[in-house]
Amino acid sequence: MTGSGPRSAATATITATVGADPAIRTRSEARTARPRTARPRAHRSRAHQSGAHRFRPLARRLLVGAIALGSVAFGSVFPAGGATAAAYGPTRGTAHGSPQAPGCSPRPGPAVASARCARAGDLLDVTLDQLRPTQPSVGFDQIYYKLGRYGSTKDEQAGNVNKRFDDWCETNGQGEAASVPPGASLADPASFRCTVAVGEETDGTRAAMKTVVVGPGGALYLTDGHHTLTSFLETPDGGPGLHIRLLVADNLSALTPDAFWRTMRERKWVWLRDENDRPITTDQLPRRLGLARFHDDRYRGLVYFTRDIGYQAPDDAAEYLEFLWGTWLRGRVDLKAYDLTDHASYLSAVRAASEEMSGTDGDTVIADGRTADELGRMAEWNAGKKPTGGEFGKLSAPLTDAKPGKLAYALDYRNRVPAVRPPRPGRPPAHARPPVHAVPRAHA
Repeated sequence: MTGSGPRSAATATITATVGADPAIRTRSEARTARPRTARPRAHRSRAHQSGAHRFRPLARRLLVGAIALGSVAFGSVFPAGGATAAAYGPTRGTAHGSPQAPGCSPRPGPAVASARCARAGDLLDVTLDQLRPTQPSVGFDQIYYKLGRYGSTKDEQAGNVNKRFDDWCETNGQGEAASVPPGASLADPASFRCTVAVGEETDGTRAAMKTVVVGPGGALYLTDGHHTLTSFLETPDGGPGLHIRLLVADNLSALTPDAFWRTMRERKWVWLRDENDRPITTDQLPRRLGLARFHDDRYRGLVYFTRDIGYQAPDDAAEYLEFLWGTWLRGRVDLKAYDLTDHASYLSAVRAASEEMSGTDGDTVIADGRTADELGRMAEWNAGKKPTGGEFGKLSAPLTDAKPGKLAYALDYRNRVPAVRPPRPGRPPAHARPPVHAVPRAHA
């Protein structure tokens, strides 16, 4: 279904609203889409040009399942707390075959009562404070890079839009930012324009979206995108009420809590290891997104900076790919030997880790039964380029450069903000977040 555009069909549109009831209320409306003339794309997404984002296998499976189960139609834009909301697919059943929750009617049909009636392949418009994480830790430095760049004027000085708008458009299934006038804000998606309008998504743009599983009581469990969405939450024009659309991986709301978590573990949709690679229980997972709710996994952060230097995410990437690499690197790169507040020392750690990754045999089992080749090992370090070139050369660029490297942004941000107090060991993380609106903007 490559490059598919809008088509005339009855469309089920689902929008999630915040309320005291854990079951997220939704509505469904049948309407006939007006014929629209396809608008040519000005250019391909920079993310796809760089190869940094590839067609996610989970999204591909969802799309294939939706196509097999019924024709796919796209919804139109309508306000939902200042954001767009849409869903696609009047499918029969789900791609994973889980039963529909009691009280849900086959679609298209009468208005549905809650997100418990969502099916695999639906798009849910949610706010960030509705999402429940499925991992206890993140790599803080990856998020610090995003926040440092979001608060910088470097992108605008280079004639581009600020990266946070590109990231939001991509995550919302709309390509990249097309027009961002002065005063635009993530909190008001109507204040800027993406290259792909709602209702004109392609399988490629939907593949870049983050995924969610509907659990018991209609609770929404984020299964991909913890770093991206936490960055949106922590940036000054974001916050817990920011809207974003997510792709439904499956609806498991009809299961008991025990059966739900058993299914999540079987499908590898939950990561139950802490920042020191020790096992945890599902009760120890954070209840909401936010830096103050997560632990900092320094190896997960390290792996992020080795992308396209030591490994490249394959098309059939394993769930929690970067955590698997991080588990393996713990026994090979001692981060205590490096000063991770110093740019040169941190770069040395990245080089050591990425050389370990690309230098190991492809059939070496890394973690969870996956081999290095299955996890995207690059046969040649830095794609065969010198340290001053390729992705490692880009990563090495200092903050004073016109195009600073990701590491420079991360260290500058981390060294300028108060340390985030980690959650207490063995307990769910605290329900607090740092005062991001008081954080100074990154240096231009």
